[in-house]
Formats: sequence, structure tokens, C-alpha cells
Amino acid sequence: MAARGRFVCLEGPDGSGKTSQAARLADTLAAAGVPVRLVREPGGTETGERVRAILLDRSPGSVAHDARTDALLFYAARAQLVAEVIRPALAGGETVVAARFADSTLAYQGHGSGLPLDELRPVERFAVGETRPDLTIVLDIPAEIGLGRKSAEETTRFEADFALAFHRRVRAGYLAIAAAQPERYAVVDATTPPDEVFAAVLAIVAARLPDLGARLAAGSGEPPS
Repeated sequence: MAARGRFVCLEGPDGSGKTSQAARLADTLAAAGVPVRLVREPGGTETGERVRAILLDRSPGSVAHDARTDALLFYAARAQLVAEVIRPALAGGETVVAARFADSTLAYQGHGSGLPLDELRPVERFAVGETRPDLTIVLDIPAEIGLGRKSAEETTRFEADFALAFHRRVRAGYLAIAAAQPERYAVVDATTPPDEVFAAVLAIVAARLPDLGARLAAGSGEPPS
């Protein structure tokens, strides 16, 4: 049987660069010969993509969701992603790289919208079980800078319909989550140029997950700095 793969997640406020940095990390690992599965949230499965369309809908006539509705929809999409994609990939020895995972619901619907964390965590456990990232890297950026990076085409209802104070609470939530478990989290300043952010991400992956670091150093991908 193949050894269990690694699970690396990039988190952070809107505009922090999670999606592009996750894709770059997956490409670099693949170039070094590491079997990789890149996933996004919400989405990544047929069910998840349908839920994503509901969550991000900004069409005329779309209705606002209660924060609990948002949380449950995110957890539903996540449960399917774990069952259908993430858990089988890890069992098969693939390294999974995710842009967002369970911490995003704690940050957005918990810290941002004010839902009690002690009510969200049992739902999280029900949705994902024991499937957790080995390493979560929080790309930290002030809310006003991150939101300013989003083009009109990239703007979802979470950027368009939620006040700046909400996004500031989300950022503070991510930092609080990371500070509570420093052994599994690392924080990177995402205000620096993308190449510098990626160099920091790669160095953290190499230091915290030496098996991947060795593959990066020996392979054809970008070596850890």
C-alpha cells in the first residue's frame, strides 16, 4: 500500500492570493515528481460545484443567506469533497493542495458573521471526520488591501455584500486560529510580491514537511530556499 499522502492548505482573507499560490505550489511539487491533487473550495465535485453556484450567486433576484445557511452549505460541499476526492487521494499516496478548507468557515461564518465557534466545530467534525491538513499556511493581508486587489470579474457576494468590518474580523479570526495551534499553522505576509510570498510558502513546506522538502530539493521543481 502507498504511504498516506500529505495535505497542505492555503488559507487567508479575500485577495491574499490563495488560489494562485496553491496552484503554483501544486505545479512545483508535480515538477519534483510528487503526485499532487489540487482542490478548491467550495467545489471540486459535481455536488460541490452546484453548491458553489448557490453560495456565490450575485444574479438579479438572488436572496441573501443567513450565516447558518452559508455555513451548512460550505460544510455540505466540503463533506462531498473529502469523501469523493481528498480522502481517496491521500489514501493513494497523493499530496493534496487546497485553497481553503475547514478553517475558512470558522473564519468567515464564525469570526466574521458571529456564529459561535463551539456550534460550528461539531458540524465540522461531522463533515470531515479526521481528515485535516498536515500544514495550513495563512496568507495574511489587511482587508482593505486584499479587497482592493479583486477585479470586478473576481468579486463574489462575499466581497460585494459584506462590510469592511466583516473582512477585518475574518482576518483577525485567521490569525487567532493560527496562533492557537502554531505546530500546524504558519503565517506569511501576503502584502509582499507574489514571488516572495511563494518563496516563503515553499520554505515553510520544506521545513515543516521534510519528506516533501527532500523531494523538492532532489527534483526538478523550485528548491526550498
